Amino acid sequence: MNIRFDLPDELSASAPPEARGLARDEVRLLVASPSGVHHTVFSSLGAHLRPGDLLVVNTSGTLPAAVDATRAGGPVVVHFATALDDGAWVVELRAPGGPLLDGRAGERVDLPGGASLTLREPFAAGSKRLWRAAVSAPVPGLLVTFGRPIRYGYVPRAWPLADYQTVFAREPGSAEMPSAARPFSASLVVDLVTEGVLFAPLVLHTGVSSPEAGEPPQPERFTVPPTTSALVSWTRSRGGRVIAVGTTAARALESSAQLGVASGWTNLVLGPDRPARVVDGIVTGLHAPEASHLLLLEAVVGRELVQSAYEAAVERRYLWHEFGDVSLLLRH
Repeated sequence: MNIRFDLPDELSASAPPEARGLARDEVRLLVASPSGVHHTVFSSLGAHLRPGDLLVVNTSGTLPAAVDATRAGGPVVVHFATALDDGAWVVELRAPGGPLLDGRAGERVDLPGGASLTLREPFAAGSKRLWRAAVSAPVPGLLVTFGRPIRYGYVPRAWPLADYQTVFAREPGSAEMPSAARPFSASLVVDLVTEGVLFAPLVLHTGVSSPEAGEPPQPERFTVPPTTSALVSWTRSRGGRVIAVGTTAARALESSAQLGVASGWTNLVLGPDRPARVVDGIVTGLHAPEASHLLLLEAVVGRELVQSAYEAAVERRYLWHEFGDVSLLLRH
């Protein structure tokens, strides 16, 4: 049975917390563990961690991945989702109402600056939303010149790219912000380190997870450095908890552990039938009822705890999505 809850539209965060008069680390924090559910603010995260706990963070930076384009003479938006090893890109074509599902192999889409892309084939068997595409110009430069951050209907106005970067962002590559880490401030990181909480980096470049589609996660590129793997083993051997900051970090860690590789592409879909092996908890934003991310949360802490956390979040009117509030879910 899936996690069940109703999400009122007004609980979707429509702007960064700074626009609501809050610092990044002043968003609300829901802490759920076998001992119960607690409500606090993110700047108090350290009160719910222990010396020797390890926070694993994603250092991927957010791309300005949305570009206005022209398709058959009419306007369209291209979301550049993922750079592939052969130089092609995974793209999504969108109109104001949502993703366009009528793409055709060989179809050309005109991009700004005289560039274009050509749809080659669906990115996954049976997919009508994501396409493998050849692009006539270097995409990184195209995005810098003409791109903007991807946003959906619950965010009615544009915000600068800086609002979509986390304090850990180092390597640009994510189409959508690895948003669980957004509430961290530099001062909070320093406070946690001085309290004995450990940090370790990895990279997973997120693709485009259309909120309308309700699809499973797509393949994503990841790297788990040897030092991070060593810290995970060291932490677990001494009874500390390995806590992923975001579903992206959890997917990368579990992919490395379950697939036995330090880097590459992961198709791993965690869920109740494929539980987490190394992650004991997760810092994560709040996900929509149909999101596959909820299955990953179940894989880490179990269905009952996730259900109780989401019921409490709705009751207390937490805010959802990338600019919203955050939860800390702990298995023990």
